[in-house]
Amino acid sequence: MSLTSLLPAPTQPVWDRDEERAKIRIPSSSLVVASPTAPPYGQRRGWVPRTLEDFGDGGAFPEIPVAQHPLNMGREGKESTSNSLAVQLDAQGKIKYDVLARQGHSKDKIIYSKLSDLLPAEVVAEDDPSLERPTEDEVQETTEKTRLALERLTHTKIAAAMPVRCAEKAGPAQYIRYTPSQQGAAFNSGAKQRVIRMVEAQKDPIEPPKFKINKKIPRGPPSPPAPVMHSPTRKVTVKEQKEWKIPPCISNWKNAKGYTIPLDKRLAADGRGLQQVHINENFAKLAEALYIADRKAREAVEMRAQLEKKLAQKEKEKKEEHLRQLAQKAREERAGIRTQAAAGGLHL
Repeated sequence: MSLTSLLPAPTQPVWDRDEERAKIRIPSSSLVVASPTAPPYGQRRGWVPRTLEDFGDGGAFPEIPVAQHPLNMGREGKESTSNSLAVQLDAQGKIKYDVLARQGHSKDKIIYSKLSDLLPAEVVAEDDPSLERPTEDEVQETTEKTRLALERLTHTKIAAAMPVRCAEKAGPAQYIRYTPSQQGAAFNSGAKQRVIRMVEAQKDPIEPPKFKINKKIPRGPPSPPAPVMHSPTRKVTVKEQKEWKIPPCISNWKNAKGYTIPLDKRLAADGRGLQQVHINENFAKLAEALYIADRKAREAVEMRAQLEKKLAQKEKEKKEEHLRQLAQKAREERAGIRTQAAAGGLHL
């Protein structure tokens, strides 16, 4: 009786390595697939990697002195879509950043991208070849090139502006001697050589264009930007830090998180202190005009009141004088009657 017979049967599947190997063992009659691999290190004499499988997942073999392209890296003829540039160094061993400015331009274009380009050139000697005046032949050659270029431009402008275009003058005929490879009476009418006269086909000036010529050609690269010369870095002062400090955005209507905001911070965020009030000078003129008009109106009212007061005083004095005269007259009349009555009594 063994121990396995006493133990209960396993509930989980059991994996045995030997049984698994026996199941996947390849029979002897099956084909063997060979994968190309590189020889071990030290046994690579005479072996040269030719295909991508020779490199495997690794790089090139430095001990084999042949051109190697693992994963087709660096192989000519493969178009690259990357716009990265190779790092180049100058005579002092510094990186040449002017390569970025020269990208897309011709090699003859002069581009100033260094501080030394802005400095005046030092003249070493009077007989410096760069300071010599051009010779007469160089002047004539440059003049002729300029004249031809200007004539070409003017002719194209004039031809495009003319309503009727004339037929272009054909070039001179060319004569070509032709010797056929097959010689004999049955070939080439028995002639050993032929002379071919080649002329340009005459173009019809009124014929419409056969191809689309209104395609928009993209513009060439613009001129390189001017180099920006930066001053050396310096520490930021406390005053500059305060000037660059931006107050936080504080709303006068919303405070979702319920923060306690000091009044000075709220007023600073309001922006009232940042605004400078500008009063138009016409307001001062208007205020002065209103003040003068008010003063003159007050003076006129006061003068009118004084005049009315004087007139009322005169009218009152006039009435009093009239009443006084009436009283005096009545007093005199009463006194006159009495005197007359007294005189009549005496006569009686």
